[in-house]
Amino acid sequence: MKFELCAYSVDACHVAARLGVDRVELCASPAEGGVTPSLATIERVAAISNLDLSVMIRPRGGDFLYSDEEFQTMLQDITHARKAGATGVVFGILTADGKVDVERTRALVEASEGMETTFHRAVDMTEDYAQAVEDVIAAGCTRILTSGGYDKAIDGIDNIRRAVELSRGRIEIMAGSGVVAKNAEALKAAGVDALHFSAKKMVVGGMEYRNPRISMGGSSAVDEFALRVVDETEVTEILNLCR
Repeated sequence: MKFELCAYSVDACHVAARLGVDRVELCASPAEGGVTPSLATIERVAAISNLDLSVMIRPRGGDFLYSDEEFQTMLQDITHARKAGATGVVFGILTADGKVDVERTRALVEASEGMETTFHRAVDMTEDYAQAVEDVIAAGCTRILTSGGYDKAIDGIDNIRRAVELSRGRIEIMAGSGVVAKNAEALKAAGVDALHFSAKKMVVGGMEYRNPRISMGGSSAVDEFALRVVDETEVTEILNLCR
């Protein structure tokens, strides 16, 4: 079993390394579900010892149907991630009719030579989950990150088991989305190769003055003075239960 933390900051990656997490998926913009982080952030995380680094390659939030310009950006970001010291990259790309874009995925894999490649939860947005698993395998990815086609991995556990059976050792299956200590053992028992979790908690930031008339993100529903950090207790419990 391997363990991967979905991380949105350099500080979170230091916590992951200290607690013994094997790998981080480094992203920016959690409100969009994760997009490609800055080059400086990649370089700083790559310098952390004893921690594998998979970088999110996603040019924007929203769906996974990309224009030619966006696809070229993804290829260029893969080159930058490699030069910055990443050991892996994470991506997912679909066709308009809800299938894995095998041709473009294969091109991303080829561009990632020397790094591990994870096809992310775009697989859960496909119209035929079993076929999508086969398509990702055909494209040559190292692993699939999946919640089994459901919002939370524990709800999609039957499909995750199916993915493990379909893979027959040809690709790694990593369960992710809503993975917490209380369901980690059940997901491990499904036969997955890895667990992916964020273990996030929100804490109050240090700003003393707060302008009540402005929301920089455009939504008053978002607390812009709360900071996302890693719940170290949750991470430790997951590791202790599943190692």
